[in-house]
Amino acid sequence: MDNDDLKTRLNETQYYVTQKNGTERPFKNAYWDNKQAGIYVDVVSGEPLFSSVDKFNSGTGWPSFSRPLQTDNVIEKSDRTLFITRTEVRSKHADSHLGHLFDDGPTPTGLRYCINSASLRFINAEDLEKEGLGQFTPLFSTEP
Repeated sequence: MDNDDLKTRLNETQYYVTQKNGTERPFKNAYWDNKQAGIYVDVVSGEPLFSSVDKFNSGTGWPSFSRPLQTDNVIEKSDRTLFITRTEVRSKHADSHLGHLFDDGPTPTGLRYCINSASLRFINAEDLEKEGLGQFTPLFSTEP
């Protein structure tokens, strides 16, 4: 996808976060407090990234997840931009900046994927089939 197309398709914050490695404000973003069942996909490519099943309240003001929904859609890179070494999280196919990974998450993984809402699009569990992501519907089944 070329840069001009992205600038017209994404809003200013989405473009800044995904393409310029930006960060949105905590507690002032779309999904930090979202409690609905569903999955989060890359706002640029639509690749599945995270699930509400693995979302938790980290108290940071950004959506936080204990693990990716599909590990092969998430890339980890070393980030030394703030005079410390952090682990940046990017989407594999769109190469969107998503956020950062920390080792202070809940069990069983101990990980916290701290992700910018602006890099995500939420798909409600009841819409997964319609969005072509029906393979994830069983994650939200209430049947035994």
